Amino acid sequence: MGFLDGLTGNASRIDSSAAAQEYGRLLAQDEPVQAAFQLIRDAVLFTDRRLIFIDKQGVTGRKISYHSVPYRSITHFSVETAGSFDLDAELTISLSGGQAIVKQFGRGVDVYEVQALLAGSIPR
Repeated sequence: MGFLDGLTGNASRIDSSAAAQEYGRLLAQDEPVQAAFQLIRDAVLFTDRRLIFIDKQGVTGRKISYHSVPYRSITHFSVETAGSFDLDAELTISLSGGQAIVKQFGRGVDVYEVQALLAGSIPR
C-alpha cells in the first residue's frame, strides 16, 4: 500500500501471520488472526473470537487505542459498497449496547469478503 493510498482512505489487506506477529500481545493464547486490514496507521483484525480495532492517535502515533469487540456483541452489520463518485466502502457494526462502529474501506478491499468474514463469525 502506498502513502497516497492511505491518505485517500484506501485500506489494504495485510498478511494474517504478519498481523499476528505485530499485534501478538493483543491476542489470547491460541487465537489466530483470520484476516487483517491496514489503513495508513490504523488496523482491523478479525480473529476467531473477536474484532480488534487498532487506532494510532496523535502526530507521532505513539498513543494507541485498542478496541476489542467479541462477535457475540454484534447485533447486526451493514456494508455499503463504493459507488461511481464515492471512493470508499463503508462497514457499520451495531453492538448490543446501542453503539455503532463505522469503518471506511477503499476500493482495494473486497467488502464482500469483509461481509462474509463477519457473517461467518457471528454466533447463530
